Amino acid sequence: MSIAAGTAAQPRPARAGRGLVVLWLWLIAALVFAMVVVGGATRLTGSGLSITEWQPIMGALPPLSEADWLAAFAKYRAIPQFAIANRDMTLDGFKVIFWWEWAHRFLGRFIGVAFLLPFVGFLATGVIRRAEFSRFGLVFALGAVQGAVGWWMVASGLADRIDVAPYRLATHLTLALLIFAATVWIALTLDKPAAARGGAAKSGTATLTANLLIVAVFAQIFLGALVAGNSAGLVYNTWPSMNGTFVPSDVMAMDPLWRNFFENPATVQFVHRFGAYVVFALAIAEGLGWIARAQSNPRGPRKGRRTAIALILVVSAQLALGVATLVLVVPLHLALAHQAGAVILLATALAHRAALR
Repeated sequence: MSIAAGTAAQPRPARAGRGLVVLWLWLIAALVFAMVVVGGATRLTGSGLSITEWQPIMGALPPLSEADWLAAFAKYRAIPQFAIANRDMTLDGFKVIFWWEWAHRFLGRFIGVAFLLPFVGFLATGVIRRAEFSRFGLVFALGAVQGAVGWWMVASGLADRIDVAPYRLATHLTLALLIFAATVWIALTLDKPAAARGGAAKSGTATLTANLLIVAVFAQIFLGALVAGNSAGLVYNTWPSMNGTFVPSDVMAMDPLWRNFFENPATVQFVHRFGAYVVFALAIAEGLGWIARAQSNPRGPRKGRRTAIALILVVSAQLALGVATLVLVVPLHLALAHQAGAVILLATALAHRAALR
């Protein structure tokens, strides 16, 4: 019996259970999406260093009394960010940034519980098969690692800096999107076998472009985090030029050379702009290619055509959001929309690649 036939022959309760698994995966993906947006707000409001300790269990409770708030504020006043950048901050001002960071961490804890408990239940009842344990277990393991990476990021800003190290911020965001992508991919492909080898060979070029697009989106997200980590969106706020020039004169001003790609605002913004053009070109080429195939072969895969159109629309909106965020000097609402757009673009690219199966 083929895989497809085996899937079709499942009893109705089993099929219903698998449907619940897919719904649960989409809910997890939505929570990760929310966490990425909240994380962006935490960064843009300068809230990420407001909690100076990593307490995975006890840290789930916020300060519950005035004495607790004063103790938390005292710990914050001991780090360089307060002494250099926020010396005039009051307790009420501290509470604002504290709640952003606490919400970000609490959401991470909630996602862990929301994943683990249903996963154990689905595994115990056989709805998730033992052979699939590694796929789901990998997502949970990545989530556990993400918690440690988050603290590794925060720790970089507690001693010698007034913010977190840009490359650690980029690692933290990229890992979050890897968890999101893995969750979405499993939801899209669960019980949906890939096409026969011969059919896949006919569209090898198209799938190669689709794969390259996913890689490019991940790279662009990493580069965007470097821009955020270096506050590089606050310089060269013109487009398409960078204050009248294509390549800024200070693009390689740091020594050694490699530091420019992680710590030089001019360089990271320039590279992020170039990455945006690459992602845009790949998405448009992939989208138009599938639309052309649809016109020549009306009986071709419909999902591929729909996701191709979605790619064109989403990547165009994302590019426009990026330009608007830059030229308006990074207003909070546009910056968050741009970060959310990156996640939506990644999901669209994954949905398109899954449709090609």
